[in-house]
Amino acid sequence: MPVDSDPEVAAFGAAGALAADEQYIRNALDLAREAMKRNEVPIGAVIVRDGVIIAGAANRTVRDQDPTAHAELLAIREASSKLDRWRLDDCTLYVTLEPCAMCAGATVLSRVKRVVFGAWDDKAGMAGSVGDLLRHPRLNHRPEVRGGVLAEECGRIVEDFFAAQRNSR
Repeated sequence: MPVDSDPEVAAFGAAGALAADEQYIRNALDLAREAMKRNEVPIGAVIVRDGVIIAGAANRTVRDQDPTAHAELLAIREASSKLDRWRLDDCTLYVTLEPCAMCAGATVLSRVKRVVFGAWDDKAGMAGSVGDLLRHPRLNHRPEVRGGVLAEECGRIVEDFFAAQRNSR
């Protein structure tokens, strides 16, 4: 899978940049675990600006009965509200699963600078798995993308959730 390099690597070194990415993915995983307790698909997302988490959310499609209540969209809405602007061009989105088409589209439209995700989603992922909407050459904005950060742990939580769903039927 294609993964772009991180421009901050030059400033912080590869190990420091990866460690920061892993920490923010762990924060998103905490939100995903909370979602699982509420019987939501366990996806978590945080948005970081200048080294500070400014927004965080987990899937709420069941609670809200809203098919658009994905973690990424909720986090983008929260970050935009807190910053009082729709452009998030100085922010990084961290999410536990490769964004779907809807979330990738919202990410492009909000001008998020970077997207870092955990597990690849070979059924709906739009950062290289099914397609690559995030880096589509004809779109007016293409965020930097780093995929596969803590992929095994991020993938396992989703697999365990769906296995439990199947077993409960």
